[in-house]
Amino acid sequence: MSEQKRRFLETVLHPSLRASLHASPIPTVIGEDSVFVGNVRGKGPFVVCGEVHGDGDLDGALVLSVTASWHGTIHAHQAIVAGNIVGGLIVKDKLEIGYTAVIRGRVSARTIAIAKGAIVDGEIEVTSGTPVVEFEEKREDL
Repeated sequence: MSEQKRRFLETVLHPSLRASLHASPIPTVIGEDSVFVGNVRGKGPFVVCGEVHGDGDLDGALVLSVTASWHGTIHAHQAIVAGNIVGGLIVKDKLEIGYTAVIRGRVSARTIAIAKGAIVDGEIEVTSGTPVVEFEEKREDL
């Protein structure tokens, strides 16, 4: 990956996901004007700015930007969601839901942080037993 591309992605990704960018292969990016139809499976970080219709089995981190929408069930290790999901989201570790996010479906993660203003229309399960953390969004839109 070029140094310029790495610096760009580091400005987009949350600090907690930056380490996985350095330790993982090149991120998979679905651009803002792209529509992907079919199931998505792969390793490493995924940055989605466009539209996906299908299920996701992601062996890595997911960043779903404010311009993104995903129709299907997503499995990921970590996730930051600022866009729309219609389906479900199952995360093995940390999940952060930004204030612009709209999720219609079941959400499950070891830890969950939800920004004030986010919409989750469905069951929320925290697998670690810790309470859901609510926070005020301080960074710019993803």
